[in-house]
Amino acid sequence: MWGCCGDVVVDGREWCCRRCIARTIGPMESLLFETRRPCDYLRRLADSDIGRHYKAIALEQLGIRPGDIVVDLGCGPGADLAALADAVGLDGFVIGVDVDAAAVDEVSAAHSADPRITVCHNDIHDLCLADGSVDRARTDRVLQHVAEPAAVLHEMRRILRPHATAVFAEPDWETLVVDHHDRQLARAYAHFVADFAIRNGAIGRQLPALALRSGFDVHDVLPITTVFRDIRAADRVLGFHRVCQRAVDAHQLTQEQADRLLHDLATEPFFASVTLFIVTATRQP
Repeated sequence: MWGCCGDVVVDGREWCCRRCIARTIGPMESLLFETRRPCDYLRRLADSDIGRHYKAIALEQLGIRPGDIVVDLGCGPGADLAALADAVGLDGFVIGVDVDAAAVDEVSAAHSADPRITVCHNDIHDLCLADGSVDRARTDRVLQHVAEPAAVLHEMRRILRPHATAVFAEPDWETLVVDHHDRQLARAYAHFVADFAIRNGAIGRQLPALALRSGFDVHDVLPITTVFRDIRAADRVLGFHRVCQRAVDAHQLTQEQADRLLHDLATEPFFASVTLFIVTATRQP
């Protein structure tokens, strides 16, 4: 859901592996696990039941009014821009911002027929938007990856009008649990995700205090816990094979541990869960 590892997902950034676990896992695991991050990962996640559920809640929390100007920071493939445009109506505007120039070009082309939607190539730590020019702002699984979350929130406060609303949807990767008979191995895997694979692995729980320190009043903190009982559905979000590759490469798991974990997840009854927090705040005057 989440952009884990490297974007719950657990695979946010590109990673060059020096070892190939695919050579050692069995045929069943090779069929179950995605060995490479799909190019449409973010779009696919947005279209999943998991994505639609929490995104609908986050959209409602924004409280968009007709005619509003809304900014989507870290808009990626632009999966949410159309829904935001529907909410602002004919007289509103939606601005998507992303640091990936290729993604910005692609999303701009996809929405070129809608004059309400503009997509900008910009670092969200240093926005080109004017002070107090925006009615609503949002991030969705973005702060877990940025270099300085506090700087991003300060920029959001700067561009928002007084009392305007910001909504942040971010996972807390320290809530990730994976059932395995070797609890030490399961903890080692979860530890790698929260402390190594994701830059800001505990951002979900840190958001309320961070928002307060950045000049926001926090009104709601909603936990959204996703429970996975199907290994295929979980892998499409959590990227077990890719994360294990990274953990082995970072010397956080041995090759034997990674192979054993993947084999057991593929062949035994499966359970995993992770919690995302939706924080709703307003800009202090």
